Formats: sequence, C-alpha cells, structure tokens
Amino acid sequence: MSGPDVARAGTRWREAGPAVGAPDPVAPSAPRAGGAAAFGSWSPQGEPPPVGGPEVLPWPTAGAPEVLGSTWAPRPVGAPGPVVLLPTRRRRPLAAVAAVAAVVTAGLVSGAAWWVGEESARLAPPRGLEEAAAPLGAPPPESALDEGPHTFSALQPDGAGPVTYSPCRPIHYVVRPDGAPPQADLLVRTAVERVSAATGLQFVADGATDEGPDPDRKAYQPDRYGRRWAPVLFTWSDEVETPGLAGDVAGTGGSASVTVDGRAVYVTGEVTLDTAELAPLLESPNGTAVAIGVVTHELAHVVGLGHVDDPAQLMYPSTNLAVTAFSAGDRAGLAALGRGACAPDV
Repeated sequence: MSGPDVARAGTRWREAGPAVGAPDPVAPSAPRAGGAAAFGSWSPQGEPPPVGGPEVLPWPTAGAPEVLGSTWAPRPVGAPGPVVLLPTRRRRPLAAVAAVAAVVTAGLVSGAAWWVGEESARLAPPRGLEEAAAPLGAPPPESALDEGPHTFSALQPDGAGPVTYSPCRPIHYVVRPDGAPPQADLLVRTAVERVSAATGLQFVADGATDEGPDPDRKAYQPDRYGRRWAPVLFTWSDEVETPGLAGDVAGTGGSASVTVDGRAVYVTGEVTLDTAELAPLLESPNGTAVAIGVVTHELAHVVGLGHVDDPAQLMYPSTNLAVTAFSAGDRAGLAALGRGACAPDV
C-alpha cells in the first residue's frame, strides 16, 4: 500500500508587529482543539492548532540491509502513523528586545512507512530499538521549583501533555562540519549538555555526516544511517543553501513525530545554523556565550520547547544579549519534556 504523507511546515520570524493569522505559542495550560495531529494541514494564513541504560549499538552509515519481500499487506494494527514534521523555529541573533510576527508556510511530500508480507517487515526502523524499560535519566529534582512562562511546540492529539522524545532511548545526533566556524564543536557540545541536563534526555554523538540541510528531510534514511530513525542533524549553512536563513536569522530548529495508537512521539530533528551570523559573533565580547545560547535555543526547539513573549527567557524569539542560558520558565518546560512516556512501539 502507499505510504503516509509527511507534513512539513516552517515559521519565519520577522521584526514587525503580529501578522494576521500569526501563530500563538502553544500554552500547556490551555490546549486548543486538534492538538499535534492538525499540524500537517494548517494554511499559510490560518490559525495553527495549539498547542542502567541500554547498550549503544554501532550503526552503519552505508550498506544498510534491504527490506526483502514483494507481497504487500495492509498496515498492521498499532503500526506508526504518518511522520509529522512540526514547524521549525527561527531566531534573530542580535536584536535585544523586538516584537516578532510569523508567516507560516506549509508543504506536503510523500513519506515512507510500508509493511511487507505477513512478516510485516517495514521500510521503517524495528520497533523499540534501544528502548529501555525505564527512562535513562530524569530532570533535576530542583526543576520542580522552577516556574515561569513556557510553551510547547505541539500537544498530544488529545491535548493531554506535550509531544516528547522517548526518555527511554538515547537521542543520536550527527554534525555536518562543512562551513563550521571556530569553536563549532564547543557550541554544539555545550548546547547538548545543557538540554540533556535540563530534561534528563540522553544524547549520543555519532560523529560527522555529509548530509546537508533539507526542508524535506526524511525521518528514516536506511541507506545513510542504517535501520533506525535518522539522528538529529546539526548543520552549518547559509541563506543560499538554506533560504530560511535569509536576513538576520541565526538558526532554525524542529523535530518530526510519528503517532502510534493516538500518541505522538518525536523521532528525529534538525538544527540549521547560519555561519555568517554566528562566526562574527564569536569574535565579539561575550560572543561565545551568546552563540552557545543561540544553539541551545534551537536544540530546545528540537526537544519540543516553543517560543515565549518574555525576554527574560532564552526561548524568547529574538536574542537578548543578557540572556545566554535557560531561565526558570525554560527549565520548567524542559523538565516537562523530559518526563514523557516511553515509546516501545515506535
């Protein structure tokens, strides 16, 4: 049978007043009807929906085994639903405090999630790969005391809680080094450490890749990464290769989710960073701290944290030079994202 559609959308943040139809943050305390499932169909001007561990296995980067079989069968009960790519978030690098508006674009491309014959051999990863029986980590205990504004990129289809990564398996990531500025490794490593510490989610560095940024990136790439969900991808780019970085946009970040039995789970994501914006910043006073904040902001989008209107939070959509690390509201939201359910069926 044919595979499901992959819905993909982006959000462009500009220095202006709120545009007509600009999306509001998805507030955890006030979910709107529709939840995450509706993200695949909202229009450019429409109002969006609301919002010990396992052994780390080595993964091939080429020569992945083929899925054999020629008899096609219907999708089995409980099989993953469509891969949904939620809006990426873009951040301006140097504006201290600015109003923003959003112009939303959406596109549809075909995805791959088929099942073969009675054995249900899928053109998708084996279920529960690296999934442990319990979370591999937890948010810090002191996060229970954190309060402040935070939003989530998407809510579950029933509106009960945010979409999250499974805390019971590691999040693999790769970095394309092409065009990276000095200290690029430090920026990515520090961002990963901060997000991991705030959520309890465990990250595994899989090294370098030659994969470039792609607005239609596939969540499953067995020829490149083996039979697993593609790792989170960090790339250094420019507005020629990545038009979404045009203007003074410093980076973008977002994730893709699949839905099994009515529950959505993030499976991979992407952070794209603008070398032309960040390289000069690294040469300025306090520039390294600010650049780390930008990368951390984008990775927080990957794990499911949205923008807020409070300039004291790192998740404010424009960079505040005085805020380079997570504030209380950011930490409260990240702690909630680290307390998601395990996902053995994904």
